[in-house]
Amino acid sequence: MSNTSSNSSPTVLLGGLAYVESPRWHEGRLWFAHWGTGEIVAVDLDGNSEVTGHGPAGLGWTIDWLPDGRLLVTGKELLRREPDGSMVQHVDLSGIAPLGCNDIVVDGRGNTYVNGSDFNFGGGPFMPGVIALVTPDGSVRQVADDIHFPNGMVVTPDNKTLIVTESFTARLTAFDIAQDGSLSNRRVWAELGQGGDGMCLDAEGAIWTPAFKDGKPGCNRVREGGEVLQRIELDQFCFACMLGGTDGQTLFMLIAEWRGVEHMAELFQSHTGQVLTARVAAPHAGRP
Repeated sequence: MSNTSSNSSPTVLLGGLAYVESPRWHEGRLWFAHWGTGEIVAVDLDGNSEVTGHGPAGLGWTIDWLPDGRLLVTGKELLRREPDGSMVQHVDLSGIAPLGCNDIVVDGRGNTYVNGSDFNFGGGPFMPGVIALVTPDGSVRQVADDIHFPNGMVVTPDNKTLIVTESFTARLTAFDIAQDGSLSNRRVWAELGQGGDGMCLDAEGAIWTPAFKDGKPGCNRVREGGEVLQRIELDQFCFACMLGGTDGQTLFMLIAEWRGVEHMAELFQSHTGQVLTARVAAPHAGRP
Protein backbone atom coordinates (compact mmCIF):
# COMPACT_ATOMS: atom_id res chain seq x y z
CA MET A 1 0.00 0.00 0.00
CA SER A 2 1.45 3.36 -0.96
CA ASN A 3 1.23 6.35 1.34
CA THR A 4 2.01 9.72 -0.17
CA SER A 5 2.10 12.79 2.06
CA SER A 6 0.52 16.02 0.88
CA ASN A 7 2.58 19.04 -0.12
CA SER A 8 -0.38 21.27 0.72
CA SER A 9 -0.29 22.41 4.33
CA PRO A 10 -3.73 22.99 5.85
CA THR A 11 -4.72 26.52 6.77
CA VAL A 12 -7.34 27.61 9.30
CA LEU A 13 -10.50 29.01 7.72
CA LEU A 14 -12.53 29.25 10.94
CA GLY A 15 -11.61 28.57 14.57
CA GLY A 16 -12.90 28.89 18.12
CA LEU A 17 -15.60 26.28 17.54
CA ALA A 18 -16.92 23.48 19.74
CA TYR A 19 -17.42 20.27 17.74
CA VAL A 20 -17.94 20.50 14.01
CA GLU A 21 -19.43 17.81 11.77
CA SER A 22 -21.34 17.18 8.54
CA PRO A 23 -19.57 19.58 6.14
CA ARG A 24 -21.51 20.21 2.94
CA TRP A 25 -20.61 22.52 0.04
CA HIS A 26 -23.85 24.27 -0.85
CA GLU A 27 -24.63 27.48 -2.74
CA GLY A 28 -21.07 28.77 -2.69
CA ARG A 29 -20.36 28.20 1.01
CA LEU A 30 -19.38 25.41 3.36
CA TRP A 31 -22.22 24.48 5.70
CA PHE A 32 -21.71 22.36 8.81
CA ALA A 33 -23.34 21.17 12.01
CA HIS A 34 -21.89 22.96 15.05
CA TRP A 35 -22.29 20.35 17.75
CA GLY A 36 -22.55 21.73 21.24
CA THR A 37 -24.28 24.93 20.16
CA GLY A 38 -27.02 23.34 18.07
CA GLU A 39 -26.28 25.76 15.22
CA ILE A 40 -26.10 25.21 11.48
CA VAL A 41 -23.27 27.43 10.23
CA ALA A 42 -22.27 28.51 6.73
CA VAL A 43 -18.82 29.97 6.01
CA ASP A 44 -17.44 31.45 2.79
CA LEU A 45 -13.91 31.12 1.44
CA ASP A 46 -12.88 34.33 3.20
CA GLY A 47 -13.88 32.96 6.61
CA ASN A 48 -17.08 34.99 6.98
CA SER A 49 -19.54 32.80 8.88
CA GLU A 50 -23.27 32.97 9.52
CA VAL A 51 -25.69 30.95 11.63
CA THR A 52 -28.26 29.76 9.08
CA GLY A 53 -30.44 27.56 11.29
CA HIS A 54 -30.54 25.23 14.24
CA GLY A 55 -30.40 21.52 14.90
CA PRO A 56 -30.56 19.55 18.15
CA ALA A 57 -28.09 20.25 20.94
CA GLY A 58 -25.30 17.76 21.58
CA LEU A 59 -23.80 15.05 19.37
CA GLY A 60 -24.99 12.97 16.47
CA TRP A 61 -26.81 15.09 13.89
CA THR A 62 -26.09 16.00 10.29
CA ILE A 63 -27.55 17.93 7.36
CA ASP A 64 -28.28 17.61 3.64
CA TRP A 65 -30.73 19.01 1.09
CA LEU A 66 -33.57 17.65 -0.97
CA PRO A 67 -33.45 18.36 -4.72
CA ASP A 68 -36.01 21.14 -4.23
CA GLY A 69 -33.68 22.94 -1.81
CA ARG A 70 -35.35 22.12 1.49
CA LEU A 71 -32.93 21.33 4.29
CA LEU A 72 -32.99 18.01 6.15
CA VAL A 73 -31.61 17.67 9.71
CA THR A 74 -31.06 14.35 11.46
CA GLY A 75 -31.05 13.65 15.20
CA LYS A 76 -33.70 12.11 17.43
CA GLU A 77 -35.97 12.50 14.42
CA LEU A 78 -35.57 13.48 10.77
CA LEU A 79 -36.70 17.08 10.32
CA ARG A 80 -37.29 19.22 7.23
CA ARG A 81 -37.11 23.00 6.99
CA GLU A 82 -40.00 24.50 5.09
CA PRO A 83 -39.74 27.67 2.95
CA ASP A 84 -41.19 29.73 5.82
CA GLY A 85 -38.37 28.54 8.11
CA SER A 86 -40.48 26.17 10.19
CA MET A 87 -39.10 22.72 11.07
CA VAL A 88 -41.42 19.76 10.55
CA GLN A 89 -41.00 16.00 10.75
CA HIS A 90 -39.95 14.73 7.33
CA VAL A 91 -40.87 11.09 8.01
CA ASP A 92 -41.22 8.90 11.08
CA LEU A 93 -38.09 6.79 11.54
CA SER A 94 -38.79 5.69 15.12
CA GLY A 95 -39.58 2.15 14.02
CA ILE A 96 -36.20 1.78 12.33
CA ALA A 97 -33.85 3.88 14.48
CA PRO A 98 -35.47 4.42 17.91
CA LEU A 99 -32.49 6.36 19.26
CA GLY A 100 -32.40 8.62 16.23
CA CYS A 101 -30.42 8.80 13.01
CA ASN A 102 -26.88 9.95 12.36
CA ASP A 103 -25.59 10.63 8.86
CA ILE A 104 -27.59 11.37 5.74
CA VAL A 105 -27.08 11.53 1.99
CA VAL A 106 -29.58 12.47 -0.73
CA ASP A 107 -28.91 10.97 -4.15
CA GLY A 108 -29.50 12.56 -7.54
CA ARG A 109 -32.99 11.04 -7.80
CA GLY A 110 -34.17 12.42 -4.47
CA ASN A 111 -33.77 9.16 -2.53
CA THR A 112 -32.67 9.92 1.02
CA TYR A 113 -30.48 7.45 2.91
CA VAL A 114 -30.09 7.84 6.66
CA ASN A 115 -28.23 5.61 9.08
CA GLY A 116 -28.59 5.04 12.79
CA SER A 117 -28.40 2.52 15.61
CA ASP A 118 -29.99 1.49 18.89
CA PHE A 119 -26.48 1.68 20.36
CA ASN A 120 -25.99 4.28 23.10
CA PHE A 121 -22.64 5.83 22.17
CA GLY A 122 -22.06 6.92 25.77
CA GLY A 123 -22.33 3.39 27.15
CA GLY A 124 -24.26 0.13 27.08
CA PRO A 125 -23.82 -2.97 24.93
CA PHE A 126 -22.87 -2.49 21.30
CA MET A 127 -25.69 -2.75 18.77
CA PRO A 128 -25.00 -2.77 15.00
CA GLY A 129 -26.67 -0.04 12.98
CA VAL A 130 -28.90 0.14 9.94
CA ILE A 131 -29.44 2.18 6.79
CA ALA A 132 -32.94 3.36 5.95
CA LEU A 133 -34.27 4.62 2.64
CA VAL A 134 -36.79 7.45 2.37
CA THR A 135 -38.16 7.64 -1.17
CA PRO A 136 -39.39 10.88 -2.74
CA ASP A 137 -43.00 9.81 -2.12
CA GLY A 138 -42.32 9.56 1.62
CA SER A 139 -42.22 5.80 2.06
CA VAL A 140 -39.62 4.42 4.50
CA ARG A 141 -37.92 1.06 4.69
CA GLN A 142 -34.72 -0.47 6.03
CA VAL A 143 -32.29 -1.38 3.24
CA ALA A 144 -29.18 -2.56 5.16
CA ASP A 145 -28.28 -3.81 8.63
CA ASP A 146 -25.29 -5.02 10.67
CA ILE A 147 -23.43 -1.74 10.09
CA HIS A 148 -20.76 -1.39 12.78
CA PHE A 149 -21.38 2.16 13.89
CA PRO A 150 -22.57 3.77 10.65
CA ASN A 151 -21.07 7.17 9.91
CA GLY A 152 -20.41 9.13 6.71
CA MET A 153 -22.06 8.09 3.44
CA VAL A 154 -21.63 9.01 -0.23
CA VAL A 155 -23.52 8.08 -3.39
CA THR A 156 -21.67 7.96 -6.71
CA PRO A 157 -22.78 10.49 -9.36
CA ASP A 158 -24.40 7.74 -11.45
CA ASN A 159 -26.63 6.85 -8.46
CA LYS A 160 -25.50 3.22 -8.70
CA THR A 161 -23.32 2.82 -5.59
CA LEU A 162 -23.64 3.82 -1.94
CA ILE A 163 -20.57 3.76 0.30
CA VAL A 164 -20.84 3.97 4.09
CA THR A 165 -18.23 4.29 6.82
CA GLU A 166 -18.28 1.57 9.47
CA SER A 167 -16.27 3.42 12.10
CA PHE A 168 -15.97 0.57 14.61
CA THR A 169 -14.28 -1.63 11.98
CA ALA A 170 -12.38 1.23 10.24
CA ARG A 171 -13.88 0.14 6.95
CA LEU A 172 -15.66 1.63 3.96
CA THR A 173 -18.46 -0.65 2.79
CA ALA A 174 -20.15 -0.41 -0.61
CA PHE A 175 -23.58 -1.46 -1.89
CA ASP A 176 -25.14 -1.52 -5.34
CA ILE A 177 -28.23 0.69 -5.60
CA ALA A 178 -31.20 -0.78 -7.48
CA GLN A 179 -33.64 1.30 -9.49
CA ASP A 180 -36.06 1.31 -6.54
CA GLY A 181 -33.31 2.44 -4.14
CA SER A 182 -32.72 -0.95 -2.53
CA LEU A 183 -29.15 -1.93 -1.60
CA SER A 184 -27.44 -5.21 -2.50
CA ASN A 185 -24.04 -6.78 -3.23
CA ARG A 186 -22.46 -5.67 0.02
CA ARG A 187 -18.65 -5.59 -0.18
CA VAL A 188 -15.58 -4.01 1.37
CA TRP A 189 -14.64 -0.87 -0.57
CA ALA A 190 -11.52 -0.10 1.52
CA GLU A 191 -9.93 -1.07 4.82
CA LEU A 192 -8.69 2.04 6.62
CA GLY A 193 -6.69 0.42 9.41
CA GLN A 194 -7.88 2.95 11.98
CA GLY A 195 -10.39 5.76 11.66
CA GLY A 196 -13.24 6.58 9.32
CA ASP A 197 -15.97 9.20 9.71
CA GLY A 198 -17.53 11.83 7.44
CA MET A 199 -16.11 11.48 3.92
CA CYS A 200 -16.39 12.77 0.35
CA LEU A 201 -15.89 11.44 -3.18
CA ASP A 202 -13.74 13.11 -5.84
CA ALA A 203 -14.06 13.16 -9.63
CA GLU A 204 -11.47 10.38 -10.03
CA GLY A 205 -13.49 7.99 -7.86
CA ALA A 206 -11.26 8.28 -4.78
CA ILE A 207 -12.52 9.05 -1.29
CA TRP A 208 -11.14 11.51 1.25
CA THR A 209 -11.70 10.21 4.78
CA PRO A 210 -10.38 10.82 8.31
CA ALA A 211 -7.84 8.13 9.21
CA PHE A 212 -4.97 7.52 11.60
CA LYS A 213 -1.39 6.53 10.82
CA ASP A 214 0.85 5.38 13.67
CA GLY A 215 -1.72 6.79 16.07
CA LYS A 216 -1.61 10.26 14.50
CA PRO A 217 -4.73 11.90 13.06
CA GLY A 218 -5.01 12.92 9.46
CA CYS A 219 -7.07 12.77 6.31
CA ASN A 220 -6.41 10.12 3.64
CA ARG A 221 -7.30 9.96 -0.02
CA VAL A 222 -7.97 6.31 -0.79
CA ARG A 223 -9.04 4.42 -3.88
CA GLU A 224 -11.26 1.35 -4.01
CA GLY A 225 -9.23 -1.55 -2.62
CA GLY A 226 -7.61 0.59 0.08
CA GLU A 227 -4.52 2.11 -1.57
CA VAL A 228 -3.67 5.45 0.06
CA LEU A 229 -3.02 7.99 -2.69
CA GLN A 230 -2.40 11.01 -0.49
CA ARG A 231 -2.35 11.88 3.21
CA ILE A 232 -2.66 15.19 5.05
CA GLU A 233 -1.31 15.08 8.60
CA LEU A 234 -3.31 16.90 11.27
CA ASP A 235 -2.70 17.77 14.91
CA GLN A 236 -6.25 17.08 16.11
CA PHE A 237 -8.99 14.51 15.51
CA CYS A 238 -10.71 14.93 12.13
CA PHE A 239 -14.45 14.35 12.26
CA ALA A 240 -15.30 14.85 8.59
CA CYS A 241 -14.09 16.30 5.31
CA MET A 242 -15.69 17.76 2.19
CA LEU A 243 -14.56 18.98 -1.23
CA GLY A 244 -15.81 22.34 -2.43
CA GLY A 245 -14.74 25.82 -3.41
CA THR A 246 -15.21 27.59 -6.71
CA ASP A 247 -13.44 24.83 -8.64
CA GLY A 248 -14.22 21.93 -6.28
CA GLN A 249 -10.54 21.51 -5.40
CA THR A 250 -10.59 22.82 -1.83
CA LEU A 251 -10.64 20.13 0.81
CA PHE A 252 -12.36 21.23 4.02
CA MET A 253 -11.41 19.29 7.15
CA LEU A 254 -13.33 19.64 10.42
CA ILE A 255 -11.15 19.00 13.46
CA ALA A 256 -11.29 19.30 17.26
CA GLU A 257 -9.70 17.85 20.36
CA TRP A 258 -11.19 14.47 21.31
CA ARG A 259 -10.66 12.69 24.63
CA GLY A 260 -13.76 10.50 24.73
CA VAL A 261 -17.46 10.83 25.46
CA GLU A 262 -16.82 11.09 29.20
CA HIS A 263 -15.10 14.46 28.63
CA MET A 264 -17.69 15.93 26.30
CA ALA A 265 -18.99 18.61 28.68
CA GLU A 266 -15.57 20.15 29.24
CA LEU A 267 -14.52 19.78 25.63
CA PHE A 268 -17.65 21.59 24.46
CA GLN A 269 -16.41 24.55 26.47
CA SER A 270 -12.80 24.41 25.26
CA HIS A 271 -13.62 25.49 21.68
CA THR A 272 -10.76 23.67 19.99
CA GLY A 273 -12.82 23.07 16.85
CA GLN A 274 -11.56 24.39 13.53
CA VAL A 275 -12.40 24.30 9.84
CA LEU A 276 -9.18 23.74 7.87
CA THR A 277 -8.63 23.96 4.12
CA ALA A 278 -6.07 22.48 1.74
CA ARG A 279 -5.79 22.55 -2.05
CA VAL A 280 -6.01 19.18 -3.80
CA ALA A 281 -5.67 18.03 -7.40
CA ALA A 282 -9.00 16.28 -8.08
CA PRO A 283 -12.28 18.19 -7.67
CA HIS A 284 -15.44 16.88 -6.04
CA ALA A 285 -17.41 14.23 -7.90
CA GLY A 286 -20.45 16.41 -8.50
CA ARG A 287 -23.71 15.17 -9.98
CA PRO A 288 -24.64 14.41 -13.58
